[in-house]
Amino acid sequence: MGLAQEPDGKNYPHFNAFFTRALKASARPVSASVADIACPIDGTISQIGSISDGTIFQAKNRSFLLTDLLARDSATTRNFNEGNFATLYLSPRDYHRIHMPFDGTLRKMTYVPGRLFAVNRHTTAVVNRLFSRNERIICFFDTSIGPMAVILVGAIFVGSMETVWAGQITPAGLRKITTTEFNDPSNPISFKKGEEIGRFNMGSTVILLYGKERMHWLKNLQSGDQVTMGMTLGTTNSLRDG
Repeated sequence: MGLAQEPDGKNYPHFNAFFTRALKASARPVSASVADIACPIDGTISQIGSISDGTIFQAKNRSFLLTDLLARDSATTRNFNEGNFATLYLSPRDYHRIHMPFDGTLRKMTYVPGRLFAVNRHTTAVVNRLFSRNERIICFFDTSIGPMAVILVGAIFVGSMETVWAGQITPAGLRKITTTEFNDPSNPISFKKGEEIGRFNMGSTVILLYGKERMHWLKNLQSGDQVTMGMTLGTTNSLRDG
């Protein structure tokens, strides 16, 4: 509670407000370098690497198709072919808010109904195509290094996900693939790196996608590493500070 914006537990109107409590700005410093890509959550790296031949590595002997993850949106899938991905696991004990990894403007959001398999280390090792089968919210952003996707993946006991621009999206009354576009130039929905963009009301997974040769992950990062919101995960050589 020493890290919480509101340190007195008695001042939360209900348990979910306490569970998803905001942190002090100083609790999670965000890299100031314009070239750095920040971690959007507190949690653990499930997998991190490159997208090879249209597939994303899930766990030993298991992968899933990029196009399936993106609800078979072929035009969007082309933006990330042979690019890079990071799958980040947020457990029930972690901070539950999701933040922007890189400056960008929201262009499209797609809700995809699906299963609610658990997303811990055990289930990712035994359930085929887990992340392309679970319910998810796919958020597409335009950035200075090209398209970026931030994907919120639901899981068991995580039937409630929300974004700051649309509020609570799941559970959805209409369980079908639904896409909302944001193309009004007079009212752009833009975020700076580190700004809050959504939250889980339990814990789950965030998947980041970037295009080919747009960025690279730090070489020392690997599956199982603990991460915190704001720390540097990767960088791009196309930008320079100043």
